[in-house]
Amino acid sequence: MEISELYRIFEQHPVVTTDSRDCPKDSIFFALKGASFNGNAFAQKAIDEGCAFAVVDEKEFAKEDDKRFILVDNCLKALQQLANYHRRKLGTKIIGITGTNGKTTTKELVATVLQKKYNVLYTQGNFNNDIGVPKTLLRLKPEHEIAVVEMGASHPGDIKELVDIVEPDCGIITNVGKAHLQGFGSFEGVIKTKGELYDFLREHGGQVFIHNENEHLRGIADGLQLVRYGTTADAPSLAVCGEVVSCAPLLKFRWKKADGEWHEVQTHLIGAYNVLNMLAAACIADFFGVDEEDISTALRDYVPTNNRSQLEVTDSNRLIVDTYNANPTSMKAALENFRLMQVDHKMAILGDMRELGEVSHEEHQKVVDFLKENGIDNVWLVGEEFGKTDCNFRKFHDVEEVKAEIAANKPEGFYILIKGSNGIKLFQLPALL
Repeated sequence: MEISELYRIFEQHPVVTTDSRDCPKDSIFFALKGASFNGNAFAQKAIDEGCAFAVVDEKEFAKEDDKRFILVDNCLKALQQLANYHRRKLGTKIIGITGTNGKTTTKELVATVLQKKYNVLYTQGNFNNDIGVPKTLLRLKPEHEIAVVEMGASHPGDIKELVDIVEPDCGIITNVGKAHLQGFGSFEGVIKTKGELYDFLREHGGQVFIHNENEHLRGIADGLQLVRYGTTADAPSLAVCGEVVSCAPLLKFRWKKADGEWHEVQTHLIGAYNVLNMLAAACIADFFGVDEEDISTALRDYVPTNNRSQLEVTDSNRLIVDTYNANPTSMKAALENFRLMQVDHKMAILGDMRELGEVSHEEHQKVVDFLKENGIDNVWLVGEEFGKTDCNFRKFHDVEEVKAEIAANKPEGFYILIKGSNGIKLFQLPALL
């Protein structure tokens, strides 16, 4: 079936699902395949559960006498092509966001400030891959004035694939760092892949928002239309500049437009490193004409809910929860911020950083060396990689061992940093501490 024909069906049934356990009435089911499942086998179930149509790519599951089954060459490609067709049809202004660290927080902040003036669609949760991105685009409605679309990557070419679907009008790379090195092969591979967003915008005359002090980003920004933000006060090239006022432990910062007045903002985020995410959001919102006071209010009111840079207060401790992901760059930033926090009784529970390939041992050793050098003594390390490091810190094989220790000897009266890759499951600990 041609995409134009599929789109006519979508216009009558504008909800898609890829999960036969979640079939809204009159939606379209796309039979995607995974490592351990074949969605084609669930097409009939999806119809029975309420879907109006099922898109399949294996002929044996397409019933010739039943027009509710739509046969295509590849269900994932059909989903992506449908999303791109829909994006083009509506012509919504789209901001693309990628980066090693901070892209989800920046996406949330950008959407929050733009909502002060516009009807905004933005990526929900971590729907930032080859399935999540098209599903986000297919949620676009004519009433949406701007879309903020997050794009993730773990292998070379991932961002190019996504930008070709999204076709963003402007974009931002929050930063580049050491993450998914097992997939990218090297730090240079990370830069090249993230830079695929720049490549698209360069070719199509799009706008780029850039952290002006980031030499890696400046190094791949030739030929782009740049709107700059940063922390170098009064730098003439900056559209927006700002600086940290305090972290005690929540970030307070101030920002201003070029030749403008300072605005001080007390945030609900932990970490001085978040000032760049705040400035990125302020820069983008200013570019789109959001009032300065509205920008400050939106940044002041934003409360994280995604296990990123959250402060949680329990009956026993104060927790700095950053358990969604971890890589050497984000781990270093979190530990440096923790070191600078002027509080007593610090403790860190750190989980392995996944997907680092052959540099994994070296990078985990760097973390424990930093801890030793900076006097953070009360440390629990969780996972096999930290278990191989040379140090005297307490080591746990997995989160279950940590939970057992908390049950027997619960820490009390501490500021506790909890950070690790999502797969280590440290997000299970805050409720116990």
